[in-house]
Amino acid sequence: MKANKPSLILFFVALLFTIILDCTKQDILAIYAKAVVLPAIFFYFIISSDFKIGKTEGLIFFFCFIGQVFDLMDVEISELGGVISFLIVYLLILKLFIIDHERIKLRRKDILPVSIVVIFLVYLLVSVLSLQLDNMKKFNWLYTFYGIVLSVMSYYSFVTYITKGTHLALLMSLMAVSYIFSDIFYIFNEYFSYSVVLVLIRDVTQILGYYFMVEYFLEKTKMHKKMLYNN
Repeated sequence: MKANKPSLILFFVALLFTIILDCTKQDILAIYAKAVVLPAIFFYFIISSDFKIGKTEGLIFFFCFIGQVFDLMDVEISELGGVISFLIVYLLILKLFIIDHERIKLRRKDILPVSIVVIFLVYLLVSVLSLQLDNMKKFNWLYTFYGIVLSVMSYYSFVTYITKGTHLALLMSLMAVSYIFSDIFYIFNEYFSYSVVLVLIRDVTQILGYYFMVEYFLEKTKMHKKMLYNN
């Protein structure tokens, strides 16, 4: 067995237990299961990358941990702390997208799918921000900025996949989709009455978002090494 496999197995075991505990409404135990997810995927990344990590990737993991701690604490400032932490995560991921990738060049055949993506993201952003939650009213500018950053990150991911169709672009898109659904269903859980389905979708998409994010980091590093080798 490869050295990175136990961490990955632990990650998916924690995901499985989170699903089971969410379905059985064991919220406290589900929190403990979710607490295992991020350390497991972090160790998988570290081992897979030969214990090398860039500054930006390190900061992304750090703020993911901070956001997870706020979520686990479940105190008065947890929601605000989580929003700020993951806003920083999205900004750092967007920085990676912009710096490490070539400028997107749209062809004529790309105009229609890109237009659909833009309309879809704008519709989602406006729809979610129109929900009249107390915290969203209080920190409207912060949630608006958060939504714009996530939308721009998602736009870049989807358009990169539309124009290039690479495995790396696919991982970017899957990560963006996971984070979009995770955040939307987090808000739905706050807005609507308790629902096992809403909780389940929120937790599963958040955990899968971590997985696709790490796979993106690893694939990006692999491609960078290949380019250096070819040169």
